Amino acid sequence: MQLIRVLFLLIFMTGLKPCAAQDYNVSGSEVRILKPVLFESGTARLKPESDAALAIIKKYLDDKTYISLIRVECHTDKSGNASSDQLLTELQAMSVCKALTAMGVDCKRLIATGFGSQKPLASNDTPEGKAMNRRVCFINAALRGIPIGGMPVDGGGSLAGDPCK
Repeated sequence: MQLIRVLFLLIFMTGLKPCAAQDYNVSGSEVRILKPVLFESGTARLKPESDAALAIIKKYLDDKTYISLIRVECHTDKSGNASSDQLLTELQAMSVCKALTAMGVDCKRLIATGFGSQKPLASNDTPEGKAMNRRVCFINAALRGIPIGGMPVDGGGSLAGDPCK
């Protein structure tokens, strides 16, 4: 009973609300969340506002134990040097994986991939388009150890390293 009281107080004081199933939806293999994952500009340092999004992904993985691997994909706009953008997205993906691991997600269930500016969603000619292209995606990559959809688990992106190290 004391533990429940402490958890309630912690949630109340931080302003966080418990995650619910409606906080995410799955479209194809992508786990879509309404909360953003944000980084300090030009870095792989997560902003505190990202905590709510990562809590939703943790809850999703806790609920969906049959998802054995989720791919963290980071993308950027086409503002900078292609090789620098690629490296930045790899570092960002690893940063997200490390944060999820710190929250209790098994590192073996995470794969960090960077795509640089290879897969834009919108034109890079406007600030709005660039903002849409800077994103973090969570993709179900394996179900009970079997890659989903016959795709490589890296999704064609560049692996950022091992989240367990």
